Amino acid sequence: MVVNPKFKQVFVLSTAMLSFISFWKAASIVLCDFGSSAYYAGGIAMNAFGPAFPWFIMGVMLFSGLMLGVYTESCIMFVRGGVYVVVREAMGKVMAKLSVSALVFDYALTGPISSVTAGLYLGSLLENLLPLLHINWHVPGRTFAVVFALLVTAYFWLENIRGIEESADNNLKIISFVAVVAVILIAWSGFTLYSRGFTLPPFRPVFSEAALGWTVNFPWLRTAGLIGLVMAFGHSILALSGLETLAQVYREIEDPKVQNLKKAVVVIFLFSVFFTGLLTFISALIIPGDLIAGKYADNLLSGLALELNGPYWGRLGMQIAVVVSGVLMLVGAVNTSFVGANGVLNRVAEDGILHDWFRHLHKKYGTTYRIVNIIALIQALIILVSGGNIFLLGEAYAFGVLVSMTFNTASMIILRFKHREEEREWMFPLNFKYNNVYVPVGMMLVLLVLISATGMNLLTKKIATIGGLLFTAVFYTIFHVSEKMNEKKTRLYAHDEDNDEKMNLRREADIHTVVPELTKAHRVLVPVRNPNNLVHLASVLETVEDADTDIIVLSAKISKGIQSGGETMSDEDREVFSAVVLLAEKYGKTVKPIFVFSNDPFYSMAQVAQAAAVDEIVMGVSGSSGAEIQLERLAMAWGMLKKADAPAKPVLARVVWEGRQMTYQLS
Repeated sequence: MVVNPKFKQVFVLSTAMLSFISFWKAASIVLCDFGSSAYYAGGIAMNAFGPAFPWFIMGVMLFSGLMLGVYTESCIMFVRGGVYVVVREAMGKVMAKLSVSALVFDYALTGPISSVTAGLYLGSLLENLLPLLHINWHVPGRTFAVVFALLVTAYFWLENIRGIEESADNNLKIISFVAVVAVILIAWSGFTLYSRGFTLPPFRPVFSEAALGWTVNFPWLRTAGLIGLVMAFGHSILALSGLETLAQVYREIEDPKVQNLKKAVVVIFLFSVFFTGLLTFISALIIPGDLIAGKYADNLLSGLALELNGPYWGRLGMQIAVVVSGVLMLVGAVNTSFVGANGVLNRVAEDGILHDWFRHLHKKYGTTYRIVNIIALIQALIILVSGGNIFLLGEAYAFGVLVSMTFNTASMIILRFKHREEEREWMFPLNFKYNNVYVPVGMMLVLLVLISATGMNLLTKKIATIGGLLFTAVFYTIFHVSEKMNEKKTRLYAHDEDNDEKMNLRREADIHTVVPELTKAHRVLVPVRNPNNLVHLASVLETVEDADTDIIVLSAKISKGIQSGGETMSDEDREVFSAVVLLAEKYGKTVKPIFVFSNDPFYSMAQVAQAAAVDEIVMGVSGSSGAEIQLERLAMAWGMLKKADAPAKPVLARVVWEGRQMTYQLS
């Protein structure tokens, strides 16, 4: 047999080189989106149904614990998940396209409502600061907010074209600063309440004309106790925005993945209850109702700072801290909307329901700039059409939030019956077992609440309903037409020239150019061939420490024409890499997948192992040859390759299969 002096083509898959993060950082990413609703949800709810708003905002925050539980089960089932994947698995592609269309509407509104709110808070602060600086300029409220929002949108549009990513470190710093400000604000509010005393707000909602929508013709609806409560809950549900981010960030949570997910969920829940729920409630106790509905309708927490007991300079300092923390969190949510929408649309494109035209890469930055352009254009139009009206934006925002959560919860219920044999590491509470099925009674009750709120919102929010349905219909049409065009293209072309690029593959001339990227103290080589036989890779991922070990996953394909250099990866090869990436994400460990063409796979293993100076080689058992033959062939290739003057570094070779292993010391 003739062996190659070196590989002519080496492919490195950069997709798998994720930087796994702690549960603190994962929680901070979610909270930079989810927690931002604290700055506007209370004012919107007050204008919808009056002084009873703090009860319902707190109720929504408590309900968020249930929704976090639903998302926890779905994340564990689908590491690379989200609404689209869950709904597709449960209900098929048609319903999945509808759900993701509504989710894109949610992301499209996240940017405008966050940037406009930041502008309103900043404008209110300038109104107080400028006179002290002897600047006689009246800040034009909503106009200022619209201009500020457009500038912020333009900034993140350009940054996302260049390829900006959400930084977990920056998010953690922002949330830490916000938490410090919140603690001071809560403590000062407690002193104020102790000094002044307080009266609890009424529980009965009193709806404004704008909040009744089509139900204005049916006055008996809002007088019915339970229906009125559901209406008020629906007007407060926008405070749940951002939970889908949890599904997107789960794949990056470090090992142990499930335990860290649970910790992140607890942090998110507690922060939201105390930050959004408690501060909104305190605001209603301290700020007079007419000021909440008027002067502070668009900047509730800024108003809370100004209405505390104490000297004006102290309250102004507190307002500055609130505004700075709010602007940081809200502006971060704008970036989240770009990153989230871009990620979701790229994810559905992988499933063939978005045309390749949308995914065309920028020549300089390599980003899907056309998707980013569309997101920016939609957000800019929403900002201009709304004119900075937070109430209008909030009402529309609730549409996407509710629809995506309803689809997700309904799908998880269906999957309990559809995938009844699948073991779940965690299940949403309140189940009873019937015929080998854990019937999700708890999740069904959550779905009942969501369906009720969704139905009532469709009746009470005219513009939101019309706008949301139109937006969903447009995007569904784009997805449907794209899918048909892609199916036609698949029939016409057997192979897409850009597949390597879409998998984030890069070509290297030689394995030695990859070695400098391996920087950790220990290295393990894991050869793979069959996507259904990765037991040995799973055993490595379970036992090694990600902090000090590079895991090199090698796939070698037999090729007789190796000298031509014209080989390409097949769909089967890509399937192997996809399975490797999913397994790595499941365990929260970083791997370095490498693909080579060779006329002897054992020679490839030995060559890569010696070039990378690995400490261990872990193989899966071959059903055709057996573990002993595998180790013999590896030892022969090792001896043929080893140079006489090479240092005698012992390397442990292992063949692993279910419950057993065989080892051999290479030297």
